[in-house]
Amino acid sequence: MPTSEFSLIDRYFAAHGPHRPDVALGIGDDCALLIPPTGQQLVVTMDTLVSGVQLFAHADPEGLGHKALAVNLSDLAAMGATPAWTTLALTLPKADEDWLERFCRGLFALADRYGVQLVGGDTTHGPTTVITIQAHGWVPPGLALRRDGAR
Repeated sequence: MPTSEFSLIDRYFAAHGPHRPDVALGIGDDCALLIPPTGQQLVVTMDTLVSGVQLFAHADPEGLGHKALAVNLSDLAAMGATPAWTTLALTLPKADEDWLERFCRGLFALADRYGVQLVGGDTTHGPTTVITIQAHGWVPPGLALRRDGAR
């Protein structure tokens, strides 16, 4: 990417979305520092969208931002978890500012709706677009809705 990774992070990701009190340190360091609620179990999920497989060149970037987060929030909801934080790994062939602006609009509109804060991730240059989101939430012990309990 001709634009530096850090300038992309600052411009498109660092200042957006809700700022939760359970985030001691978010975007900008090597790791996030998160404060899970006492007496809760951490629930983690991750999904990847790959250009030519789950996403296509003509796809609306705003819709992709929404979809990338929505599939993860859906997984948390399926387990009965309350969503809290997310990380984003984004690989792009080039830093297209219009695409990034629209992608972020879709991503952060959904994040704001559910009170989810982007707390870190990775941006890289690569031969194709790859979007990976990891979402974190919590559920009271023993109350996770698991597949082995389905009927």
